[in-house]
Amino acid sequence: MELSVEISKYPLNQDYIPFIKDFIDRLNAHEGLKVITNTMSTQIFGDYDLVMSVLNQEIKKSYETFGKAIFVCKFINGDLSPE
Repeated sequence: MELSVEISKYPLNQDYIPFIKDFIDRLNAHEGLKVITNTMSTQIFGDYDLVMSVLNQEIKKSYETFGKAIFVCKFINGDLSPE
């Protein structure tokens, strides 16, 4: 099953840009995912199990590396990528 996720990260730090950029860069490093980033959010498309596994891994790494952050996510089954 395919999955589409829209995710926004809000680090609780005044210097938030590097924290967000690091998270997006790590998402882009995973093969099998389609990652589209704009000024408001990042959209992730791919196989359900792969997407959920990557999010589990990368959100945890974000907390361990950078501390407190808020993640806002929307999930819908299917590939709703604009391409």
